[in-house]
Amino acid sequence: MDQHDEQEFAEYFAARREAVRRTAFLMCGDWHRADDLAQTAFVALHRKWRKIRDKGALDAYVRRSVVRAVIDESRRPWRRERFVDQVPDTPVPDGEVGDAVATRQALVAGLRRVPPRQRAVLVLRFLEGLDVAAAARVLGCSEGTVKSQTSRGLEALRAALGDAIDDLRPAS
Repeated sequence: MDQHDEQEFAEYFAARREAVRRTAFLMCGDWHRADDLAQTAFVALHRKWRKIRDKGALDAYVRRSVVRAVIDESRRPWRRERFVDQVPDTPVPDGEVGDAVATRQALVAGLRRVPPRQRAVLVLRFLEGLDVAAAARVLGCSEGTVKSQTSRGLEALRAALGDAIDDLRPAS
């Protein structure tokens, strides 16, 4: 790559690094793995940077790389271990901030229990804000598959959250 391409890539990387890392975390539930997955996606993007003509499609390319890496990794035998919920060492503070932290922790813990492909659909649809067609393009599947995986994923998330949903609702 020439100096101009390197500069463009560096600017894109700096602007999108944290967003890609957050997406990876929501899909895998572990910050260390999220760092690895984001790095893998950016390395793949760097390799193809000169060949990419539509710079407006960069987010979609990186997002698709992360999703595929998460799903591929979940198929490897050494990654089939179950997540262990991590309980914070310090109590969650009272008030709105504490409620937001508790809600986020419950959501992330619930997402960890959802199968990888369904988790990817939920993250793309509801946390990344993609519509059905865009999520289908990222996942390389039909819109019908996205709809069915969304339905199954929401059902799995509800089951995983169980009573935690009631605990998260404000008292009347």
